[in-house]
Amino acid sequence: MANLEEIKDEILQKLDIVDVISDYVDLRKRGANYIGLCPFHNEKTPSFNVSSEKGIYKCFGCSAAGNLITFVMEYEKLNYPEAIKVLAKKAGIQYQLTKETNNEASKYDLAYQALIAARD
Repeated sequence: MANLEEIKDEILQKLDIVDVISDYVDLRKRGANYIGLCPFHNEKTPSFNVSSEKGIYKCFGCSAAGNLITFVMEYEKLNYPEAIKVLAKKAGIQYQLTKETNNEASKYDLAYQALIAARD
């Protein structure tokens, strides 16, 4: 059984961030990146940028930023293990939450929550 880090890496390799985010946000190509209205705040002019090459998103209006996993966590209001599970299913990766991966995921989730608290 793969550990959580290996599963995360496999998800990020198999899934294109633009393809997944475009399921949630209407994205249009602009230069090397894609742009759309940010799903995390109300806006009339697109300031939400997604880079397929870098595998990241960034909103220049509300400063939301991250990778595919953090996007799903924020948009779907999921914790880290739940977001991994959703994305693993999209990527066609067999993933089962074991006691070991659950403990590992809890560490990621706590660290993520600490970073959110520090940002706010």
